[in-house]
Amino acid sequence: MRLLEHHDILNPELFQRSAALQQAWDDVREAVALTDWPHGSGSFTIYPESGKKSGEGNGVKLIKVPCIRVLRERGWDVEQLPDVGSSVLRTGDLDALKTTPEGFVAFEWETGNISSSHRALNKLFLTMKETATIGSFLVVPSNRLKIYLTDRIGNIGELEPYFGLWRDLTGINGALRIVVVEHNAESFDVPKIPKGADGRALR
Repeated sequence: MRLLEHHDILNPELFQRSAALQQAWDDVREAVALTDWPHGSGSFTIYPESGKKSGEGNGVKLIKVPCIRVLRERGWDVEQLPDVGSSVLRTGDLDALKTTPEGFVAFEWETGNISSSHRALNKLFLTMKETATIGSFLVVPSNRLKIYLTDRIGNIGELEPYFGLWRDLTGINGALRIVVVEHNAESFDVPKIPKGADGRALR
C-alpha cells in the first residue's frame, strides 16, 4: 500500500524532538508499505468497483490485517489501552499500542464510517489527555481509495475541514498525525475485499 500523505494535527514539533515518535513513525511507514491485497501478494491492488450500491465494492475490515501483524512483529501490543479512569475508553479500544521509555504511542486504522472516524479521534485525544501517551497515529483512506470501499467509510476528504478546529485544542501534550493511504493498483483480476456482516458494510 502507498502512504500518500500525512497531516500533523497536534504538537507537530514532537515528531522532530522525540526519538520514540520517530521510531514509531518508521514502524508505521513500514507497516503501511507491507499492507497488501490480496494478502501475500506484496502489493495492494483494489477491485475497482464503487461501494455505493448494495453488494458492490470492497469491505474494509481485512485491509489492516498485514499492517497490524507488522506492528506486532516490531514490538507493538495489539488491541491494548493504557490504564485510564474514563468510562469512555475500554481495553481493546486501540488497534495497537507501543510502550516506549518516553511513554505510550497509540495507533488506529479506520475501518468504520465517518462518524467512527470522529469517535476514533476523540478516543485518541482523550487517551493522550488522560494517560502518558506521547503520540497517536490514525490511518484513513484517500479520496481516491474511498470510492471503492464501503459507502461512507471514514476518509481524509471528510476529516480535513475540521483540521483547524482540532489544531486549536488545548490541554493535550501528545502529538497526533493523520496518515492517508492509497492502493498501488486497480484490477478486476483480484478478488473483492469481503465485507462485514453488520451495519453499512452490507450496503
